[in-house]
Amino acid sequence: MPQYQVSTPQRTYSVVVERGGISRLPEFLPPRSGKIFVVTTADVWELHGSHLQAALGSHDYATLFFAGSEENKRMSHVETLAEQMSDGGADRSSLVIAFGGGIVNDLGGFLAAIYMRGIPVIQIPTTLLAQVDASVGGKTGANLTTGKNLIGAFHQPLAVLIDPAVLSTLPEREFNAGLYEIIKTGVIASEPLFRLLASGRDEVLAQRHHIVDHVIAESVRIKAEVVSSDERESGLRRILNFGHTFGHSLEAETQYKRFLHGEAVSWGMRAATYLAHELEMLPPEDHFSILNVLDRYGPIPSVAGISAEALAARLVKDKKTIQQKIHFVLPTKIGEVIVRSDITLDQATRAIARALGDCQ
Repeated sequence: MPQYQVSTPQRTYSVVVERGGISRLPEFLPPRSGKIFVVTTADVWELHGSHLQAALGSHDYATLFFAGSEENKRMSHVETLAEQMSDGGADRSSLVIAFGGGIVNDLGGFLAAIYMRGIPVIQIPTTLLAQVDASVGGKTGANLTTGKNLIGAFHQPLAVLIDPAVLSTLPEREFNAGLYEIIKTGVIASEPLFRLLASGRDEVLAQRHHIVDHVIAESVRIKAEVVSSDERESGLRRILNFGHTFGHSLEAETQYKRFLHGEAVSWGMRAATYLAHELEMLPPEDHFSILNVLDRYGPIPSVAGISAEALAARLVKDKKTIQQKIHFVLPTKIGEVIVRSDITLDQATRAIARALGDCQ
């Protein structure tokens, strides 16, 4: 299976995509590592903890359990985990392993970024969404009530170990939520990946190993290239936010309780596609292709009771809004997007309303 390099000013590291890849952990542990702290959730540890324990062997480690869910991705939980590390004897030679879904990857990475002003972290993602998104690129963070990931740091890991075999225990809804991030990758950077998702939908949803492993590897390859060229989202990396500006507003408006992150991104891609269509940026055939693929991999939970005006008001609080200008990633064709900051709130509101109308 593939292994990709992410090269940034902070660090160059490997992203391994391999069934059984957790067993390769010893290759990436520092030779003089101190105590290891595994940040995980109880369900992930019950399902897959034995694989990590076998890989850790005789290393001194402690397991720190986090409750999970977006609503718990808050500074109070970061402080609790940091206190547990301190009580457990963590020092500057210690290392964090973030072992779980995207929320664990974000929060565990942030904990490593700020504990004693920064200790190493290894990311081992156990959900599809985390494997193709949260674990790669060094973005870490926590939520505020006003918005998602408004507190955070760029903290590149020592390595990312992606084991597609762990997806066999993933609930269907969680698996599907991760697929939306792969669809995103196809729209922004790879028409062949998008077309494969469109034509191979039944095999993908049936989790056939050959196609699932391929679309994961392609998504990781593309993200590794983007992050290597723009670590801190000052240019090219912004394209990875396709669907996220709208999607984050939906998550915040529903207090992170109704939608999984990937579901919110799916809805956000729909809104962004409508906006691009209204601005006559996107050929009609690509407009319909994107919406059709989102429909075929759906549905997402109902958006009933959510107003376009409320979501539009939240856009200005997005972390990508600069000097009151909202930055939207919009498709110009399948496989290519641009960033626009000249969109009026009325235009955005109309796109939101159309996307809401599709998902009642």
